[in-house]
Amino acid sequence: MNLAEISPRPRLDAKAFDSLAGEIARLKTERNAVILAHNYQVPEIQDVADFVGDSLGLSQEAARTEAEVIVFCGVHFMAETAKILNPGRLVVLPDRDAGCSLEESCPASDLAALQKSNPRFWTIAYINCSAEVKALSDVIVTSGNAERIVKAAPKDRDLLFVPDENLGQWVMEQTGRPMTLWKGNCYAHVEFQLEQVLAAKREYPGSPVVVHPESVKAVRDLADAVCSTEKMITFCRNHHARQFIIVTESGILHRMKKACPDKEFLCAPVQDVMKMPGDSCRCSECKYMKMNTLEKVRNCLRDLHPRVELPQAILEKARHPIERMLQISALPQENAA
Repeated sequence: MNLAEISPRPRLDAKAFDSLAGEIARLKTERNAVILAHNYQVPEIQDVADFVGDSLGLSQEAARTEAEVIVFCGVHFMAETAKILNPGRLVVLPDRDAGCSLEESCPASDLAALQKSNPRFWTIAYINCSAEVKALSDVIVTSGNAERIVKAAPKDRDLLFVPDENLGQWVMEQTGRPMTLWKGNCYAHVEFQLEQVLAAKREYPGSPVVVHPESVKAVRDLADAVCSTEKMITFCRNHHARQFIIVTESGILHRMKKACPDKEFLCAPVQDVMKMPGDSCRCSECKYMKMNTLEKVRNCLRDLHPRVELPQAILEKARHPIERMLQISALPQENAA
């Protein structure tokens, strides 16, 4: 299949977009709100957002504003992180049911039971987890800083990495630190398989392959760069190539095209699990990310609902490992190792 011919998700027509965008702008002013959009959101949402980025960076951007209301266009755990870092502000999520297969793979009760089996565990949690799991963890990591945080972990403790086994495996490869890995993954990233990426490389020889570390090892091994969504954009901007094969959720292509309008970005295909092997492929889309729509953004600003609320005890406990991550990240590299 020609990657360049993969059809993007249909967009609103210009008149419908302008009407909704106008309503959203008015409501945003009335509510003193800030709109955050994750890199995987649909283009229309990215285009009305005040900030577009990864989950932690967006929550930090919100904290720097004077906004009273935070509209987080992403999935539930991301909105929870915004609430943890901005406990005095109202946080709303366009669709309450926008969840995450990775978050759901690691229930807090199951993690607590595993932790009891080894008192020496030092728990490192990828930010893609629930507030309750964050509250049970010693430190939080992102895909961008996980390597650095793991290098700084106590040498005399047994490291437990949750919930993404593929990211954990990649971090072990980079650091040499052994870890016990939770058996969880992001369904949208493990859809990328070896044969589809090899086919993309054959069709576009010489195009750098840029892969998210939540992908399986066989796919990561084909990459010219393995990096977080934010670092993907930086890599492509600074690389001399004019064409790139992107191996992550296809929503990021919209931001990449805006950041690098003179370059071409090809979404690596995934085998369509609803078709027989050998049938046509499709881009990888997270069904949860795509539950948010521009209409729902308008509605949550209008109604200030659905709200993200957490018990005070969870807010406080979950904040500590995030703060530890930020402290380690702020250290000079030689002191953090």
